Amino acid sequence: MHVLAPALAQVTTTPPPVVGPEGLTDYWPVLRRGAWFLAGFVAVVLVGWFVVEPLVARFVRRRNRNNPTLREAVRRYVRLVVLVVAFFVAAGTAGYGDLVGDSALVIAAGTLAIGVAGQTVIGSIVSGLVLVADPEFNVGNYIEWTDGEGTVQSITLRVTRVLTPDGELITVPNTVLTGQAITRPYGRKRRRIVDHVGVAYEADVSDALDTLTEATAAVEDIVAEPTPKAYVDEFGGDAVVCRVHYWIEDPRRQDVFAVRSAYAREAKARLDAAGITISPASKRELQGRIDVDDAGEGDG
Repeated sequence: MHVLAPALAQVTTTPPPVVGPEGLTDYWPVLRRGAWFLAGFVAVVLVGWFVVEPLVARFVRRRNRNNPTLREAVRRYVRLVVLVVAFFVAAGTAGYGDLVGDSALVIAAGTLAIGVAGQTVIGSIVSGLVLVADPEFNVGNYIEWTDGEGTVQSITLRVTRVLTPDGELITVPNTVLTGQAITRPYGRKRRRIVDHVGVAYEADVSDALDTLTEATAAVEDIVAEPTPKAYVDEFGGDAVVCRVHYWIEDPRRQDVFAVRSAYAREAKARLDAAGITISPASKRELQGRIDVDDAGEGDG
């Protein structure tokens, strides 16, 4: 027993750790990978936050000058995307690509589950990005779609807020606006207004068209160029329907209804002065037989 004790003690004794530069040799691969990971992560973050984000913010600010909510939301989303990209780039630079690749299946499965659960929200966000990138769709535009019309007040990543002619602020999902045709009644800082006026068949249609065109010159807010025009639109059941086109400048700063009302008053006054009947009363021919009950004559 005394002979085996020193040998057993020699076998089980742990060698003392090496202290000094030689001891760092075992940890050098780990330290090198950590340094590459940190360098790659910091480089991508700096480029993303100080180069990419200002460019995106400048584009969004130019397209939506009165929408700070959207600008702030875009800034947050850009920074989040930059962080995710920085992580994957840093992992690849440090040699952890295989580890990230094995984890990508789990990430893909989680992303798919989130995508299915939030399909509507994600669709609205994608539609919001499409609307923001569309140069023909801007804050301040007057638009018409299937269910309404109004002036665009703000464009967020999920919804668009529209001020209706009645003064109501409605919230429209972006998927609605990207999924159907949108009409812009005016463009390039002008709006064309179309009015319909019915005149009697007995009236001189040429005089009626000239009178409707001349009435536009008496309304101050109607511009002379493009030249207002009047046409015969259709032959109605009771009247000849005339169609009048005229334009106004910068409709965002004008009351369109007030302009249309002023033109309607002027057109009516001129047509009345010319002896032209506006929208005559409906005429119907009645056919049939009237039976008179004379049973009560014997009571007299």
